[in-house]
Amino acid sequence: MVNRRDFLKQASILVAGGVVGGSILSSCGGSGSKSTVISAPNKRIGLQLYSLREDVGDLGIQKVLEIVAEMGYTNLETAGYNDGKIYNIAPAEFKKMVDDLGMKVTSAHLGREISGNRDEDMAWWNKATEAHAAAGMKYMIMPSSPLNGEGATLDNVKRYGEYFSAIGLITAGASISFGYHNHAFEFENKIDEVPVYDLLIEHTSPDHVIFQNDVYWTQRGGYNPVEYMKKYPQRIRVLHIKDEKAIGASGTMDFEAIFNQAYANNIKDWYVEVERYDGTPQEDVKKSFDFLNAASFVR
Repeated sequence: MVNRRDFLKQASILVAGGVVGGSILSSCGGSGSKSTVISAPNKRIGLQLYSLREDVGDLGIQKVLEIVAEMGYTNLETAGYNDGKIYNIAPAEFKKMVDDLGMKVTSAHLGREISGNRDEDMAWWNKATEAHAAAGMKYMIMPSSPLNGEGATLDNVKRYGEYFSAIGLITAGASISFGYHNHAFEFENKIDEVPVYDLLIEHTSPDHVIFQNDVYWTQRGGYNPVEYMKKYPQRIRVLHIKDEKAIGASGTMDFEAIFNQAYANNIKDWYVEVERYDGTPQEDVKKSFDFLNAASFVR
């Protein structure tokens, strides 16, 4: 399974099809053929584009967007920000590419760990906020943190809690919600028997920091994502819908209960993420859409 924290240490990576940039993440490609509008499916199903990271590098982002639109996805979360651009494309241009295919880009994964230079850190987030506002984003999500292993101390939780709150104040000025995405370690690592996840919620501003709960990683960490949604209905405002591989394939995730609670909490946005595959990435991403589109409990 891919460790996202490794991506936070990557400033720029050259791959086939373009430069993959950002203090975080994945792949990037250039623009390709002219967009064509795809008719909307029955349900508004979101996708984290990291699910097709290899295809983004090999085929370019334009082609991947066309493939995703044809599958039926309508709501996208990106994973390719670097130096004011999204997948190496000006934000407004990227927004138009997505809009022209009948989809919306509403969220982004990106990140910068605390560097020790507060002015540089905040300048980075100011520039990132401007870019994502130009793309029409609703959310900017930090996908991981160093709060694992030896880094899982109360002092570090407080440092990152204050850091996240300061970032959230910046993004709020552009009407964007800043959030944090979990893995299993925020539940496995505890301080005085309290999971790091709960401590992060405690030590971040409720007005400026939301949480994107990755339901699969929460369960892998030993906790029920439904119970966490019940526990923190005002803080958990976005979801990653994930399974061991394609959505629904493992039979171990109670997606019906997850969606029922999400609707009870008035959660508006959620994104499929597929990190491991039985078939090709495209096959498993399509299987995930088909499972959710056919599910009676998904509206």
